[in-house]
Amino acid sequence: MRTPTMLLLLVGALIFSGTGLVRSDASDHRYKEGDTVPLYANKVGPFHNPSETYRYFDLPFCVPEGVKEKKEAFGEVLNGDRLVSAPYKLNFRDEKDSEVYCKKKLRKEEVKQFRKAVEKACYFQMYYDDLPIWGFIGKVDKQIKSDPSEHRYFLYKHIQFEILYNNDRVIEISARMDPHSLVDLTEDKEVDAEFMYTVKWKETETPFEKRMEKYSMSSSLPHHLEIHWFSIINSCVTVLLLTGFLATILMRVLKNDFMKYAQDEEAADDQEETGWKYIHGDVFRFPTHNSLFAASLGCGTQLFTLTVFIFMLALVGVFYPYNRGALFTALVVIYALTSGIAGYTSASFYCQLEGKSWVRNLLLTGCLFCGPLFLTFCFLNTVAITYTATAALPFGTIVVIVLIWTLVTSPLLVLGGIAGKNSKSEFQAPCRTTKYPREVPPLPWYRSALPQMAMAGFLPFSAIYIELYYIFASVWGHRIYTIYSILFIVFIILIIVTAFITVALTYFQLAAEDHQWWWRSFLCGGSTGLFIYAYCLYYYYARSDMSGFMQTSFFFGYMACICYGFFLMLGTVGFRAALFFVRHIYRSIKCE
Repeated sequence: MRTPTMLLLLVGALIFSGTGLVRSDASDHRYKEGDTVPLYANKVGPFHNPSETYRYFDLPFCVPEGVKEKKEAFGEVLNGDRLVSAPYKLNFRDEKDSEVYCKKKLRKEEVKQFRKAVEKACYFQMYYDDLPIWGFIGKVDKQIKSDPSEHRYFLYKHIQFEILYNNDRVIEISARMDPHSLVDLTEDKEVDAEFMYTVKWKETETPFEKRMEKYSMSSSLPHHLEIHWFSIINSCVTVLLLTGFLATILMRVLKNDFMKYAQDEEAADDQEETGWKYIHGDVFRFPTHNSLFAASLGCGTQLFTLTVFIFMLALVGVFYPYNRGALFTALVVIYALTSGIAGYTSASFYCQLEGKSWVRNLLLTGCLFCGPLFLTFCFLNTVAITYTATAALPFGTIVVIVLIWTLVTSPLLVLGGIAGKNSKSEFQAPCRTTKYPREVPPLPWYRSALPQMAMAGFLPFSAIYIELYYIFASVWGHRIYTIYSILFIVFIILIIVTAFITVALTYFQLAAEDHQWWWRSFLCGGSTGLFIYAYCLYYYYARSDMSGFMQTSFFFGYMACICYGFFLMLGTVGFRAALFFVRHIYRSIKCE
């Protein structure tokens, strides 16, 4: 059977043939004096709008002859990188002083284009021997004047490179814009511009293996580490208080319940029936919309597995700073490979719930998360195409994604579904279900679904919200996040708190003789995703300077997909914990 072999070859090719999960060959080059070191111009964009990036030569810079586009890896394209050969020549240990590389008369339209870029605080990004370089295109001279019409706009025309080397390897590069060499863009008139650059080389003793450390130092500074550990301590205190409270209350209450029910069995039968024991004939009654429920569990299990694998790669150092596109490649490849888990979990649980249309269930599983993600991508990619931004994926990359979904994701989903259907596992219910359901007694408003979801989502969110700022500042800003060990601890705490709070709310629901706990436990577990999306609103308007339709649509569109994924994943965790608890307590009593 050749299909599995072909799938493995395809995935192997994606991972190891330049997808960004492995270190680029260019970064390991050794050079002799005068050798050409690869320098690529990547993109330009407003500093506060990380999604809104454009090709470097979309601005009217001098375009050198024979500009070549670098063949990019799959993950680099997903990351919005569009590398082309830069106009500067930075040969190894070849110093230059104010060398003119271009003289250009800027037309009125080009002056307007540059001025608009300077007004938006646009920056450029380049890569020199796989080391990132940034710089601002120009500056605004406000001269303490609040009226924007009185501001003056200047374009930097002289860039000064300082490069550190150790023997025959490039260790570090920095770019500084000369504040005294400017082009006035304030008026709409033709301007003569003479672009130049300076190159200085200095020797350093920093070994090549440590040249990326400086990019991750910002997140490891004592001040930031102190905040991270404060977040961990805050989360741990939350967990200890919650688990201690639940352990004390639930164990005491359950002990009293067990003693009471044991006495009831020996006493007369004329006592009033109350409590969770007396709904034993309904508590394992299968939920409504069982196909959707099983599909949600399948998708949630797959996303949980995906998250664990991403953390494993992060902890072993795959996502080192500026390993371009590695995270996006890993997400696509691992999601494709774990689709079999979704198919197996969904189909097996659906068959346990005595479902008959397992094919329809499998289709629902495949579309439950991918469907909203695909529709969001189509809309946002159209927006990016309209803006001619680098976030717009080329047709070839879209074809690759479709092929991965067709040749890897879908077959594994089907194979997992067939294996789940044929597993013939039965639902382990310690109590028999009665033929007719009991009527749920009227309950106060705070025991309804929405208040319970609000209570269930707030505690897990409170355990992670401090760390959320750093994650958002990394994903939607220019911070570098490298402390994955702390993030993994926070993730474990999130899982524990979600499980415990769902168990507690499930017990109180059953004690009130409300046996419809299946969907409630899933919704309560997943409600943290809604709190994270609410935090998105706060972050966008209070903690960031993002603006514009494209950035707004990208931020809220993709964050909606991420929070939806969290909803499915944590909902699965909550239900599994509640199911384990319910089985345990009903197995501990004698039910007739």
